Amino acid sequence: MRMVTSVAGMQRLAQRWQRQGVRVGLVPTMGCLHAGHLSLVAEARRRVGARGVVVVSVYVNPTQFAPHEDLAKYPRTLAEDRRQCRAAGVDVLFVPGDAEMYPRPDGAAFSTYVVEEGVSQGLEGAARPRHFRGVTTVVAKLFHLVLPAVAVFGAKDYQQAAVVQRMVRDLAFPVEVVVAPTVREPDGLALSSRNQYLEPEERRQATVLWRCLQWAREQVRAHPHGIPVSVLRAAIKRRVGQVPAGRLDYVAWFDPETLAPVKVVKRGTQMALAVFVGRTRLIDNARME
Repeated sequence: MRMVTSVAGMQRLAQRWQRQGVRVGLVPTMGCLHAGHLSLVAEARRRVGARGVVVVSVYVNPTQFAPHEDLAKYPRTLAEDRRQCRAAGVDVLFVPGDAEMYPRPDGAAFSTYVVEEGVSQGLEGAARPRHFRGVTTVVAKLFHLVLPAVAVFGAKDYQQAAVVQRMVRDLAFPVEVVVAPTVREPDGLALSSRNQYLEPEERRQATVLWRCLQWAREQVRAHPHGIPVSVLRAAIKRRVGQVPAGRLDYVAWFDPETLAPVKVVKRGTQMALAVFVGRTRLIDNARME
C-alpha cells in the first residue's frame, strides 16, 4: 500500500491511472477507522475489481465543523488506520494536511466553496449550519484529485450521501456514488468514530437511537394508514428523555428521495434522529418498513 500526502502527488497518480484505463474506487473518511469503514472499502473493491485501484482518504476536514464542535478532539489514529487499510487491501492511502487542501499561496484566505441548496436544508443542515458546505467542498476536491469512477459512502450519514449525490448530478461529475448499508454493533448501535467518546454507562444508553427507530417501525406497521408526525415526535422525545444521559436534538420523517418532510408517516418514509448521549452527539436513520 502506498501513502500519499500531497495534492500534486495524488493528482499525478490519478492522471496515470486515467491514461492506463484503471478503474478507481474512493472511500472518503475522516479516519479513526472501524468495521463500518472497512465495509465501504470492501464495496469499493467489489465495484472496481481486482485490477482496479481502491483509494481511502483520511482527512479531518475543518470546514465542516462549527467553532463549538469537536474538531480539536476528533480522534486521530493514523497508525492504526494505516494498518487496517493495508490489511483490507487498500492500494493508496491519501492523507493530505490542511495546507494541501486549503492552500493560501498568496496569504489570502481560502474562499471558494461548493454549496448545495436543496437536500442539504433541514436535519443536519439546520442543526449544523455550513456543515454541508464543508462536506461538498472537500468531496468535490477529492473527486478532482482522485478521479474515481466510484465513490462509496455509508448510509448512516443519510443526508450527507443525498447531498453528495445531488452535487454529482447537478455538476455532472463522472462518478457513481454508492451508498452502503450501516454496520451496527450486536445491540443495534450504529458504528461511529464518535462512539469512543462514550463512557461505559453512556455506551449502554446510546442504544436508545436504535430502539427509537425500531419502535417507530413497529408503530408504522401497526397503523397501515399512517401516523401523524406530531404523535410520533412527542413519543420519541419521551423515550429519549427516559434515558438519564439522553437529550433529543431532532427527530424527523421525510421522503427518502427528496428529503421533503412529511406530516403523516407510512411505510417507505425515512426517519432520522440526532441524540446527545452525555456530551456526545450521535445520529442514525432507518426506513419505516
